[in-house]
Amino acid sequence: IPGRIAICNGKEYLFFSGTSYLGINSSIEFQEYLTEGISHYGTNYSSSRNSNFRLKVYEDAEHHLATFAGAESALTVSSGYMAGQLTVRYFMDKGEFIFAPNAHPAVCTQPSDFFYADFDHWVNNLHSAINNTTASSIIIVTNSLDPLLAVNYNFNWVSTLPADKNVTLIIDDSHGFGITGNNGSGIFSEINTPPHVNLIVVSSFGKAMGIPGGLVFSNKKTIDQLKKSAYFNTSSPIIPAYLYAYLKSDELFTKKRMMLHANVNHFHSIAGNSGLFQYFDHYPVFYTTQNKLYPFLEKKDILVSSFAYPMPGDDLITRVVINSHHTAADIEQLGRCIQEFPGR
Repeated sequence: IPGRIAICNGKEYLFFSGTSYLGINSSIEFQEYLTEGISHYGTNYSSSRNSNFRLKVYEDAEHHLATFAGAESALTVSSGYMAGQLTVRYFMDKGEFIFAPNAHPAVCTQPSDFFYADFDHWVNNLHSAINNTTASSIIIVTNSLDPLLAVNYNFNWVSTLPADKNVTLIIDDSHGFGITGNNGSGIFSEINTPPHVNLIVVSSFGKAMGIPGGLVFSNKKTIDQLKKSAYFNTSSPIIPAYLYAYLKSDELFTKKRMMLHANVNHFHSIAGNSGLFQYFDHYPVFYTTQNKLYPFLEKKDILVSSFAYPMPGDDLITRVVINSHHTAADIEQLGRCIQEFPGR
């Protein structure tokens, strides 16, 4: 399993890719909690959450998650994609959508909702876009950050949204939750939301937190409405054994987060001034326009992320991704190789 290393065709590589930022996917401690959970709940729970037989672990986990994120209420679903689609589909007939550039396809209603543009430029024109619509209700959809180009978004503009509109703000925090915000609690409590704005944060549970599932955070009224939707009622829930393990793992997540921050700071001290990377403080993704870095490092038995995204015909996106399992020696070896890269 890729953690700090990956074995491909019998050859060992240092692994600086993927999105398991906290390294939970290869944590022995988490696997032990998960085994306990399977002994309680089995390998899957094949039922609707709204059936007449219900497992308390879902309510316990959702209460814990809401408290952690600073939200009034939370909902777990089977995937981050389901979290996004459940939410945007519910609001399809409840107002006019305005999509930010690069919004993840999981929170889009159709392919044309996805487009490339500069986020700050979009923000500067947002008031004009809102004023140009006669709809009384607006649904704004955006990511919390850009994990591909390693750009952190500023949300000060939320406090200035016009009060003559009912605004629902849907933020996809899949690449932030677990590592950004206060102790990894993500973006929900970081947003200064005026009374006329209904904030909803959706997220994958499977990136930093390493749990196959999805999350929705909002006020209790909104979460209760989503629970009544056909998308939620007819879908399979997250595997309960993972929620059991999650509830056991507070100290583990805190420890892994501290290890990740130390590793990110270490790499930043070595390669942050190389001129190769775009990045922001404490975030484990380092983007480069130098796509030749990937084959150069591969020859030195180091794998970084480099593939076309989101469509196979799009340009390559090359990134170094740090996780909590990397050792200081791993990072120093990567740093030495980067110093040798002729594209610097």
